[in-house]
Amino acid sequence: MRELRIHGRGGQGAVIASKVLAVAIFKEGRWVQSFPAFGVERRGAPVTAFLRVADSPVLLRCEVTTPDDLIVLDPTLLDAIDITAGLKPGGSILINSAAAPEAYAHIGPYRIATVDASAIALKYGLGSRTQPIVNTAIVGAFAVFSGLVSLDKVCAAIEDEVPRHAEENVAAAREAAELVRIAQEAAHV
Repeated sequence: MRELRIHGRGGQGAVIASKVLAVAIFKEGRWVQSFPAFGVERRGAPVTAFLRVADSPVLLRCEVTTPDDLIVLDPTLLDAIDITAGLKPGGSILINSAAAPEAYAHIGPYRIATVDASAIALKYGLGSRTQPIVNTAIVGAFAVFSGLVSLDKVCAAIEDEVPRHAEENVAAAREAAELVRIAQEAAHV
């Protein structure tokens, strides 16, 4: 089983990102489980979403505490909470950031990638200047970075699960997939 944790802030689309990934993975014929965890529902509050992927039914019904992969929708969360808590050695982290992935090498011995999902979301009119909705861009980048799911299935899931501005969301996912930057140094464990 492969487990994923998504960290974001309310309004960025963490919950929809996990749902889109779940639908895309299900379309590929695998078993999947996706669910969110958050406190008071308000924009800007930390939100966590979880995803499990397996080749057989997923029977666990608890939060993901030892993920294989992390997606970080808001890089300010890196200083606010322990994002890497429980991340398996050699795990991967995809960060929404304009910075190169090497700028985050201090986080630990993980595979790190970055994509400026905020700029991509703004380019396609997803959200506002102060609150870009980065979920579809980040899942496009994740498809390429992780190899967990195909970009085509992600785009099909976006069309199913995000019908409003579907064309722009698919374009954002495809552009992020092209622009994701993966650190040259592989994690040594």
